[in-house]
Amino acid sequence: MPGFIVINIDPILAQIGPVAIRWYGLMYDVGIVVGLLVAYPYARRRGLSDDDIWAAVWPSIVAGFIGARLYFVLQQPLGPYLSEPWRIIATWEGGMAFYGAIFGVVIALAIVTWRRRIPLWTVLDAGALFAVVGQAFGRIGNIINGDIVGAPTDLPWGFVYAHPNSFVADHTVAYQPAALYELGFNILLFALLWYLRDRLPRSGMLFNVYLAGYSVGQFVLFFLRASEPITALGLKQAQLTALAVLAASAVLAWWLLAHPGRKVVGQRSLPMAPKGPSRLEPKRRR
Repeated sequence: MPGFIVINIDPILAQIGPVAIRWYGLMYDVGIVVGLLVAYPYARRRGLSDDDIWAAVWPSIVAGFIGARLYFVLQQPLGPYLSEPWRIIATWEGGMAFYGAIFGVVIALAIVTWRRRIPLWTVLDAGALFAVVGQAFGRIGNIINGDIVGAPTDLPWGFVYAHPNSFVADHTVAYQPAALYELGFNILLFALLWYLRDRLPRSGMLFNVYLAGYSVGQFVLFFLRASEPITALGLKQAQLTALAVLAASAVLAWWLLAHPGRKVVGQRSLPMAPKGPSRLEPKRRR
């Protein structure tokens, strides 16, 4: 179709009997691997051991997927899910809400770090790098699926999903590529986090920058999405969640700065020095 970008990719990569291997799932798997390659060296430099890292990774992955799916389901009309409960786990139909993944991962990491007595904020900082990389690859899966699109458009970079298995309502219409916009935003957010990773005053701030930045992006970009219903307040559910998380991140920033905790120095995470004279400082002779 001239003047538009035509995507004619089957969302199903391969079919092995009743089992379908989908691009969407593959991209999340790739995102997990690449995210670990990025976050693992950072976590080691911040003093976490291999055992600590792997003890945090697996519960986070499980909690992230469960949280993302459940939060998506809770935002939909519940009738179809109550009549057919198996659809709650039908991720192949599309539908993952990343705010649910964030909430699930934070809860899982809070439990893991408490049990292992390792610094929660350091783990969350590493998790922020992991998350933004995983999100970027997940958006590639959304682009192939056609499950995140904007309104029909006549812009030359509009996406036409020609394959009949794609998720769009009309395979002859060009749509605003909302998933592509989100991918671009994820790349910019990663660049910001990467630049700040050793430049912030204390542990936890990198995670908070991720929370605030992701929330700003979601609030703005969801104006371009056409598939999500508008709530009674005139905004979409993800935008209301973004505003709540943005307010929480402002409170968290104040708390982190008011409680020195652990200071990031170069490539290490060190305890902040107490304010005022040290008790170990020798008394001056009069």
